[in-house]
Amino acid sequence: IRALLLCSCLGLLLRPGGGQPFLRLRPSPSDNLPVKDIVEHPDPEYDPKEQDLDERTLRKKLGSHFDPGFMAVAVPGPANASGAEAAAGRGRAALPAELRRLELAPPQGPRLRVGKKARRKVLQWLWAYTYCPVLYTWKDLGVRFWPRYIKEGNCLAEKSCSLPEGMFCKPVKSVTKTFLRWHCQGWSSQKYCTWIPVQYPLISECKCSC
Repeated sequence: IRALLLCSCLGLLLRPGGGQPFLRLRPSPSDNLPVKDIVEHPDPEYDPKEQDLDERTLRKKLGSHFDPGFMAVAVPGPANASGAEAAAGRGRAALPAELRRLELAPPQGPRLRVGKKARRKVLQWLWAYTYCPVLYTWKDLGVRFWPRYIKEGNCLAEKSCSLPEGMFCKPVKSVTKTFLRWHCQGWSSQKYCTWIPVQYPLISECKCSC
């Protein structure tokens, strides 16, 4: 998986009052998705003020990168089905081409004679067992991101997806969405803060794999 998180000034650290440094942006690019939570500096002085959160200004700054399907300004509703509902829906998904071409026969010995109806039922059962949907949930990134809510994908990994067991649903593809990040340089009265664009990777496809 090529999960890129491209942020300008990634190396900048903030050291207020000589305490421990806090990374002001997202972590460096990683193949591990979903992205782990960032450790924010707890001082509200580094939060954007009311005048910095004008929606019209921020929408203009984000431009065509604003994707209402994956980001929200206000608290959104449920994003997706639960794990149990997603598992139940496996059988309703279309069979992939590689599964439709599967030969129902042992590695050695005579070829099995299976009727079309029986064969379809077996293939549907196999697909229902090995299907790996992307489960989406809304995540609050906090006031230092705009929009602050992102629809993040996860792979259903409650149980093995293979026969015999041993393989699990894992991310195989990702996409990036551009957000605005409130970024401060310096500290105390000398600090300078502004909104900068950052890219946030999201799982877009899961697959049954080792």
